[in-house]
Amino acid sequence: MRNKIYFQNYNYQEEEKKRLFNAIESELETIGYYHLPTQNIDEILEYSCSFDSSIENIVVLGIGGSSLGARAIYEFLKPIKKRTRKLYFFETTDPLNIQEILDKIEGEKSHFLVVSKSGTTVETISIFKYLYAIDSNSSNYTFITDKGSNLDKFANEIGSKCFYLPANLGGRFSVLSIVGLLPLSLCGVDIEALLKGAKQVKESFFNDGYLKETLLNKALFYAKYHTTYNINCLFAYSETLRYFSEWYVQLWGESLGKKQRHSAFHVGVTPIGLIGPKDQHSFLQLISEGTRDKSITFIKIDDFQNELTIPKVNLPYLESLDTLNGLTFHDLITMQSNSVIESLLAHGDIPIDEIIIKRVDESSIGQLIYYYELLTSLVGELIDVNSYDQPGVEAGKIILKNKLLQRLKND
Repeated sequence: MRNKIYFQNYNYQEEEKKRLFNAIESELETIGYYHLPTQNIDEILEYSCSFDSSIENIVVLGIGGSSLGARAIYEFLKPIKKRTRKLYFFETTDPLNIQEILDKIEGEKSHFLVVSKSGTTVETISIFKYLYAIDSNSSNYTFITDKGSNLDKFANEIGSKCFYLPANLGGRFSVLSIVGLLPLSLCGVDIEALLKGAKQVKESFFNDGYLKETLLNKALFYAKYHTTYNINCLFAYSETLRYFSEWYVQLWGESLGKKQRHSAFHVGVTPIGLIGPKDQHSFLQLISEGTRDKSITFIKIDDFQNELTIPKVNLPYLESLDTLNGLTFHDLITMQSNSVIESLLAHGDIPIDEIIIKRVDESSIGQLIYYYELLTSLVGELIDVNSYDQPGVEAGKIILKNKLLQRLKND
């Protein structure tokens, strides 16, 4: 992957960058996601190979970090990757959505992965209860949780297979762990190539490679101007990146929207996911002529590996559009993104950068995911927040559990 930065005033002092790098390097001892690219995946591969060929669907019961990352990778690869199985996600308590998914899958041809780090996630366990009441065959379920959690105890009680999350690993940083790797491997994704891509970014950053300077400069810019440009728009020029944008929104929002560790101030950078060229016809107007509070990152694919071409057809009254004749859609979408970038750069006061990924494959999405995880940690360090907790989310969970307890007492 390549990252071109068009920000102004981002030539920061080497001492600033050194302090930031050292702070992140010190987290290697305590934060679990840093080491995921070099983990041993033999058990995952062996378990995937053991699955009966009659299983056609892998169904993930999980929410937020337990599902978004795996879905982002699966949907990114789906147009070009031959799937061994289909992947579905129960990630909401919306009864209409639950019923819609149930109507698509056949229970006897499906295997269910129940994912909850704490083992007590209300949304996940409520859906599991519903499914388990229909089918209590323990061999149809695999559990992913923290070792020793109540869900782990339940899995052992009924004799189901249970995998454990690595220590010090938050849900939104867990996509390259068993949480994402197991469902993806079961559906034919090359998880070795996925981790190899992530490893390339890790080594480039920690071993003074080409991405180190880019990431440090970019993080320093976001932090320095986080009150001026307090919205970050990810403008991805491929439909394959739609769910990656959703994953980014959770990662960025839940990690950076916090009260500062050493002050009473509340800070954060609001994430917005956009897909081009569709959102050229909606949100672009706000970016171009609206309040100057947004930085924009364009993500482009260098090679779509598809030469679908606009035919050389001449249409009456539409002769002005004969300029499209013979043009590949790959070239057209690239020209569209380049034109938008050029138009925004002309304003001179909109911070822009572009990430170019080589192609739609496992290595590319592995690189992109690890890049954004690193960037999140860097910005969090600079704006003085704990990037790895989520007290605002936990507060709502506690209130809900108290309401449920009160309901039980009233019954």
